[in-house]
Amino acid sequence: MFSLQGKKGLVVGVANEHSIAWGAARSFREAGADLALTWFNDKARPYVEPLARSVDAQILMPLDVEVPGQMEAVFQAITTQWGRLDFVLHSIAFAPRSDLHGRVTDASREGFARAMDISCHSFARMAHLAEPLMAHGGSLLTMSYVGAEEVIPGYGVMGPVKAALEASTRYMACELGPKGIRVNAVSPGPLATRAASGIPDFDALMADAIARAPLRRLVDLDDVGALCTFLVSDAAKSITGNTLFVDAGFHVL
Repeated sequence: MFSLQGKKGLVVGVANEHSIAWGAARSFREAGADLALTWFNDKARPYVEPLARSVDAQILMPLDVEVPGQMEAVFQAITTQWGRLDFVLHSIAFAPRSDLHGRVTDASREGFARAMDISCHSFARMAHLAEPLMAHGGSLLTMSYVGAEEVIPGYGVMGPVKAALEASTRYMACELGPKGIRVNAVSPGPLATRAASGIPDFDALMADAIARAPLRRLVDLDDVGALCTFLVSDAAKSITGNTLFVDAGFHVL
């Protein structure tokens, strides 16, 4: 593992032990990082709190990016308690079911805008708040999917939204690079998470991934966590503006 000893990071998106963000948080902690974690709402809190305790999270707060002031409160707590931040993991996404299951052509204005705000613009907002805390450089990570680059049946409006997220990653990498802040997206293969359960025929999608991937298998949370840990470590100090796949090679076919 790459050492994160002495680094402090914010992980947004842990919902339960199956979350991609949890796989990353666990790996960050094993590498020595001090963590701040957030829960989405009161329903998620009982699932997140025990996980946070298991990684000795020093800051644990609510964060619904649609609630005014909650994101600012999280970063204020980090400022007060730590005074700096070395990395952020943004692992949240949402689209209304009707827009996710329907055609992009038929996406509602409100649903498209809401999916873009939660899944994409919230990453830019986090970057804006993290920038002053990264005076000596840092790393910002977000989670994408191959549906940003090719059509995945049933992925609906999230395809264009993830494409916008990847483009935002490149632009922010250029804007923040002179300050030593790196920005990357990680694109895992299909994983059985709560968010993925909303995609129609997801079991068939996973079976197809196994059949198509050169390694003939799915990836797991440890695979994703290991890549994230590398990317926020000093070993990746020259890597920015990328979308890095961890999908057993699924994206090449």
